[in-house]
Amino acid sequence: MSGAGRHDAGEDWAAWPTRTAADPAFTLGVEEEVMLLSPIGWNLEQAADELLPRMDPEVRRQVCPETHAASIEIGTGIHRTVDAARRELRVLRDAVTRTGRRSDLAVASAGTHPFAVWRETALGRGPRQVEMYGSMRELARREPTFALHVHVGLPDPDSAMRIFNRMRVHLPMLLALSANSPFWQGRDTGLASARTPLFQAFPRVGIPRRFDDYAQWVAAVDMLIACDAFPDASYLWWDVRLQPRFGTIEVRIMDAQIDLDATASLVALVQCLVRLEHEEAWAEPASRAPQEIWEENRFIAARDGHDARLIVATDGCRVPLRERLATLLPRLRPHAQDLGCVEELEGVERLLEDPGAVQQRRLALGSERLPGLVRELSGRF
Repeated sequence: MSGAGRHDAGEDWAAWPTRTAADPAFTLGVEEEVMLLSPIGWNLEQAADELLPRMDPEVRRQVCPETHAASIEIGTGIHRTVDAARRELRVLRDAVTRTGRRSDLAVASAGTHPFAVWRETALGRGPRQVEMYGSMRELARREPTFALHVHVGLPDPDSAMRIFNRMRVHLPMLLALSANSPFWQGRDTGLASARTPLFQAFPRVGIPRRFDDYAQWVAAVDMLIACDAFPDASYLWWDVRLQPRFGTIEVRIMDAQIDLDATASLVALVQCLVRLEHEEAWAEPASRAPQEIWEENRFIAARDGHDARLIVATDGCRVPLRERLATLLPRLRPHAQDLGCVEELEGVERLLEDPGAVQQRRLALGSERLPGLVRELSGRF
């Protein structure tokens, strides 16, 4: 096997860090993918390689290039509370905005740019971007998409694997709540999250299967790495994945949000769900349902957003998102109290009333249409 000598069973890459009292479970790290824009016309600007060297040194290490040259990622350090993560995101958003202005650029956040087309798309010039183009060819040049990723720290790999399996049940709900990309190539797709099927063009995406234990997951991933299918586990772009090097579970299914209020509410929801599943195993029975149910729920969530009626595997019926949250949120509030994110969790109901996709469609009715929408997204960043 080509490359088989690079990894042995029990692989170093899969070692889970030991957590201490200074770094307890349920800590947070948050990543937002951000679009770079021209303030004249509000098109995407392929300028990441020019912007990043101009970032202030104190925040530069927390701003990274993405696959596409019109996008960057801002990422927090490790935080115990949603409020602390939110405050750092505010600093990072402000720093990117300031640097952009000095470079005649604007920035904004949403699941897609409303009128970008693939012919105007360029890839970044870094080694990872070159590797990705070599692997995926012209698929890599599809219109960029922008997501919100939330890491939650967990004490050991076995508990992380159990929560990985259970969080699969919650992923369609998180997508429905976060849906914030109704426009693609200048037209309304009729979907709440066009980002979801666009990103599906990449390999190794979607809701992963259930794994019996951590050893089974490591064996499956390591075989792919050893056979040179991809360089490392970070090339798994599943909607939820384990990150052994950080000791976290990473939820990746959500669209990037327009403003930090929405981001903070979703981060709180993810943190509380992880703790719920760790302490109570609430979704364990449903997590054993056929994979087809979660794939169908994912499509329903991307299509219908906050109006989604999701399949409840244990009951054999479909339930409106509002009803599901009415059942779930009371179970999460004690966890929110322990985690210090009660206020942010309450914002989930506000997000349900006026979600990103609805806001975008409303803003696009203005006289400037889609360019005016992007200008407004930038103003709210």
